[in-house]
Formats: sequence, structure tokens, C-alpha cells
Amino acid sequence: MPTTIDFRPVILAGGSGTRFWPRSRRAHAKQVLALDGERSMIQQTVERLKPLVKAEKTWVITNEYLAQEIAEQLAGVPVKQIIQEPCARNTAPACGLAAFLIERQNPDAVLGVFPSDHVIADEPRFLKALSKGIALAASGENIVVLGIEPTRPETGYGYIETGDYTGDDIALHVRRFTEKPNLNRAEDFVSAGNYFWNSGMFLWTARTLANAVREHLPETAPLLEAIAAAYGTPDFEQVFHKLYAKCENISVDYAVLEPRSAKGEHLSRLYCLPAEFSWNDLGSWASLYEYQLEARLRGDGDGNVAETEGHLAIEAGNNYVYCPKKFVALVGVENLVVVDTEDALLIAHRDHSQDVGKIVKELGLSGRSELI
Repeated sequence: MPTTIDFRPVILAGGSGTRFWPRSRRAHAKQVLALDGERSMIQQTVERLKPLVKAEKTWVITNEYLAQEIAEQLAGVPVKQIIQEPCARNTAPACGLAAFLIERQNPDAVLGVFPSDHVIADEPRFLKALSKGIALAASGENIVVLGIEPTRPETGYGYIETGDYTGDDIALHVRRFTEKPNLNRAEDFVSAGNYFWNSGMFLWTARTLANAVREHLPETAPLLEAIAAAYGTPDFEQVFHKLYAKCENISVDYAVLEPRSAKGEHLSRLYCLPAEFSWNDLGSWASLYEYQLEARLRGDGDGNVAETEGHLAIEAGNNYVYCPKKFVALVGVENLVVVDTEDALLIAHRDHSQDVGKIVKELGLSGRSELI
């Protein structure tokens, strides 16, 4: 293992965050919103890594709608390292492209893949776990995923089945990755005690990931290598647009992790690093409500979370209200999500907050592009 590890964070910031409509729009998606404080989600993601790495070593994979906003928010990240995907191709091509780009600079560099929209408390513990994972990833052809101990039978997350600990008791061998299960399976996973939520945070060297893409995506790998070879030349944009659309549309979990785990827990070199920090994947208005209520950021005594000029609740409870420029009165209502913006008003039941993305789809079909 090298004495000094070259750590390169790769922030995944594509997507449109449709489940946070109407605050989230195509050019102002969830990752550039300040959902739980004054800093945006992507700003928090980059800043929590600063004790381990300078912002100038950070890469961002995003899209054409968000690139300018991200560049303005992340002043320390070089603009040339904010890569604009010409089309969405899921996480495997995004991670693979980062690997091929960085492999050309330093194949031994450790890539840390981080979603741009997670909330992490206990940052000292996060950095401690990350440091262990970086060292493990640098020590061989290892793939490390940060696993979150499940607190409930969640059906919206992927799960990691683990085996025994490594000899140094730092990480667990991975037996299998399982995508989002139904409720019965999720309950079984939680009861078993050896399953973790897949956080979507991965660590591997550029060479390890690039070779994994070459092995498991043999048709996509040459396309990504050709794009990486054109990086920094006048032909880059043309090559990127021509070849990236031909890449397979698949997640890194399906493309690399699941087939790698099929080799067996002691041959796959897949490791799960149990995380001892508080983690939340803000995937809907309901999850934001639950996070803010649990963190006691804005909750009142009736379980209402209100970002307003003030609010009054009479026989009303467990509602989420975003209406920052108005006083809001709640009377006799429960479990609602109310989000007010300049041009749109969302009213939904909290149990249906995952369906908000369907509104964006319907708006697109009806030609209301000004609302998306």
C-alpha cells in the first residue's frame, strides 16, 4: 500500500429530483437545494470531505441543466472536473467514466463515490470510517461499500448480506447485494442481523473499478475509454455526445457489485464497512419530514414540521408545510405535505409522497414544461 494515498472523491449529481417537486426543477434539482439548512445538499457533501481531501481533487458527474449552478456553488472544484453527461445512463457509466478519466492520471488513486443528496450526522465518525475504507481500498483490488445498520424494514433501499469479518476486524465480507425488497423480505433481513442498507457510497482504486467495468460491461468499457482519451482535447464534447448515448443504462450495483458477489465472499474482494454514523437518504418529502422531526429542527409539539413565517395548528398533527413567505394555519388535518412555491402548490398525503414524481411526468405529457 502506498505511504500517501491519492484520494479522489467523485460526486454523483445527475438526476432531476422529481420527488421534491415543486421546489425541485430540472435546472434546480434536489442536490442544489438547501433542504435542511443554509447550504445545499451538494455543498454539504463536498464540505464534509474537506478534512480528508482538498476540493480541487473532487470530481462531479452531473447533467447540462445543473452544471452551471453546481460550478457556482462549488467554487473550489475545478470547472473542468464538473462533467456534464449528455444523457442519463445511470450510475455504472458515470462511475466507470470517472474511473477511466482518473486511471489515466493515477491508476492507484482511490475513488470515493458519493451521492450528492445524503444527510450525514456525526461527521467525525463518518471521516473515521471513510479513512479505514480508503486504506482498505488502496491495499489491493478491493471494493468497499459503506453499509448502514438498518433501523426498520425499509423497502426503498438496497441491502447487503454480509459474512464474517476480515482478519483485522475492520470490515465484513460481502455475500450478496439485494435490490429493494418487498416488506416481508425486508423484515427478514432486519431480523437476520447480518444485513446492511446499501448507502451508495463506494471506495475502490481507479484501476480496480476500470478493470471491473472492462470485465462486466465489455461493450460499454471501450466507449468510456474512448471518451476518457478525448478528455482535454477539442474533440471531447463531440466524442462524449456520440459515444455516451451508446453506453448501457445500468446501475453500478447491477453491473459490477452483483456479478462480483457471485464469485463468493472470499473471492470477490467485496467488503462492507459498517457505518457508525447517522445517515439519511432524503428521497421524498416524507423522508425530509421524518429527518427534520427526528433532528428536532423545525417540529412543534403536534408533530408538525413547518418552514413558514409562522404557523398555528388546531387539532392538526404530523404535517409537513413549506411556505416560507406566509403564515400558515392548519385546522383538523393530519399527515399532509404542503409545499408552496411562486408558481405551484403541492398538497399530498405523506404516505403518497413517493408518487410526487408522477406529477412531473404528467406535466411533461401535457406540455407544461414551464413547471418542470
